[in-house]
Amino acid sequence: MSPPIIVFIVLASLAFVAVLFIVGIYNKLVGLRNRFKNAYAQIDVQLKRRYDLIPNLVETAKGYLKHERSTLEAVISARNAAASAGIGAAANPGDPTAMKQLVAAEGTLTGTLGRLFALSEAYPDLKANTTMLSLMEELTSTENKVSFSRQAYNDSVMAYNTQREIFPGNIIAGVFQFAAAELFVIEDPEQREPSTVSFA
Repeated sequence: MSPPIIVFIVLASLAFVAVLFIVGIYNKLVGLRNRFKNAYAQIDVQLKRRYDLIPNLVETAKGYLKHERSTLEAVISARNAAASAGIGAAANPGDPTAMKQLVAAEGTLTGTLGRLFALSEAYPDLKANTTMLSLMEELTSTENKVSFSRQAYNDSVMAYNTQREIFPGNIIAGVFQFAAAELFVIEDPEQREPSTVSFA
């Protein structure tokens, strides 16, 4: 074989290996992005379940808390704001603006639910209501599922962000515009605590 053919074969082989390497990193980034989007979908399912429980909870409490209308309206308003923020985050999981809006809305909802639960402690008939107890149990279970789903989402986002930041993944991520994903992090220490839903 002549030297030019050998050089061509070597260069073609190197180019082929480089293309395979780039395709491998690209595919890994796509897989990790899809994994964190799926993880967010699990959060979304639990948040929707939570949003569906809240109107029933408020409706049950309404008969007992007639003089506490502003608290009930605040819970519904916070629920609606959180549901809207959830729709925005579901449209583009990992988007920093959407995730920050969701975290803020969820924090407000948690705070208003906490006020409702604290208020309901003063009403023994409400505490004994079987529908209210059942809804509270469902809400507690859902809150736990949200926490686990959020942890899985954050783990997936961390893996994706790490892959897109390390060399040579950062070059491939930049060329193909793989944007950084935002964690679902609750920044206010008071909001980190789940709502107290016990009527014991």
